[in-house]
Amino acid sequence: MQQQSTDSQKVSQSDKPQTITEKIFSHHIGRKAYADEIIECNIDMVIGNDITTPISIKEFEKVGAVRLARPDNFSIVMDHFIPAKDIASANQARISRDFALKHNLKNFFDERDMGIEHALMPEKGLVVSGDVIIGADSHTCTHGALGAFSTGMGSTDLAYAMITGKNWFKIPQSIKVEFKGKLQPMVGGKDLILEVIRILGVDGALYRSLEFCGEGVATLSMDDRFSLCNMAIEAGAKNGIVAVDSITKAFLDEVKALNGGLRSEPIFHYSDEKANYLKHIVIDLDTLEPMVAYPFLPSNGKKISESSKEKIEIQQAFIGSCTNGRLSDLKIASEILKGKKIDKKVRLIVTPGTQRIYKQAYEAGYIQTLLDAGALVSNPTCGACLGGYMGILGDNEKCISTTNRNFVGRMGARTSQVFLANAAVVAKSAITGVISDPRT
Repeated sequence: MQQQSTDSQKVSQSDKPQTITEKIFSHHIGRKAYADEIIECNIDMVIGNDITTPISIKEFEKVGAVRLARPDNFSIVMDHFIPAKDIASANQARISRDFALKHNLKNFFDERDMGIEHALMPEKGLVVSGDVIIGADSHTCTHGALGAFSTGMGSTDLAYAMITGKNWFKIPQSIKVEFKGKLQPMVGGKDLILEVIRILGVDGALYRSLEFCGEGVATLSMDDRFSLCNMAIEAGAKNGIVAVDSITKAFLDEVKALNGGLRSEPIFHYSDEKANYLKHIVIDLDTLEPMVAYPFLPSNGKKISESSKEKIEIQQAFIGSCTNGRLSDLKIASEILKGKKIDKKVRLIVTPGTQRIYKQAYEAGYIQTLLDAGALVSNPTCGACLGGYMGILGDNEKCISTTNRNFVGRMGARTSQVFLANAAVVAKSAITGVISDPRT
């Protein structure tokens, strides 16, 4: 009787509805798998950068490994301190360059073809729908916008994947985040995720999958979706994910044409109607305003209609990063800044996400408009976002920024303050010298 009961349970388990995240892992291991299971599976793309990869290389070589398990599924993107800011960063970068040359690495992106990794990888067609992706950078969750499972891991986890082509995962439980209504003017993916984090808190989705869905998702561009998934980690989530639709497919087709193909054929997975969710959150886009996250947590969100009344003076405005350094961000900023000048007390720094985005913005006239307004336009880099270089804040300075974190000392001095917002808010604030509502 006990055996019959066990067999019955197995049948019942195999018929259970699944979330999109569970389906991606099931496909990779060849059987149905569910939340809280610990599994090992192949990695479709392993991503390192100039900061984290040298640690992985050290571990790779320490165990005597001589070749990458899946060389075409490993990428190094030089993006944090490139071009090198000092001797230490130059020597750090050389470790990755020497390794890439030694192993004849196909997917190595340095100064001649550079970009911030989470903007560059989708642009190059190296991450696609249905993939399992890891990177030694916490914002690797960005690629979930393509309908992939993508998450950040440590440098030693990266080394394990370099050696074996695999890694271990505990399949996360999912939280459904449903967007109703339609995106309003001057509101973007950044505002959606700031509202989600405001509701959940910085640990409200700890080791969970944030599955973004609903009619409102259909109003989001791919740029908005990348921004949305990028900051899933700021709620503690393991990954953020959006199911594939016509907008995703159009993006993949464009990338395929641009690169002469994709790394592999995309696989589309969709959550079952009765899939199990830990929680269900509904957000109305018809009433959602641009948001501003106050220091010192991304969860300290306020509506722009409230924060603009406070007349918070700023010394720096920043548009860029893996969250909001895309073409649409530069477009909206140039539209707001066209024919205007930034406040004399403010410095505006703009960092396109990739060289291609930079070129597109130049050809569209956005760069000229930004320069005419008084902005400094830099090469693609993560530098300012993590307080590394290209925009360090001094003591007691305030910055309105499209980046993803506003912890103590994140962009410079420990007494400085970072306010997170979308590119429209940043551009308008650069003109007025105070945090301002771009809708007025």
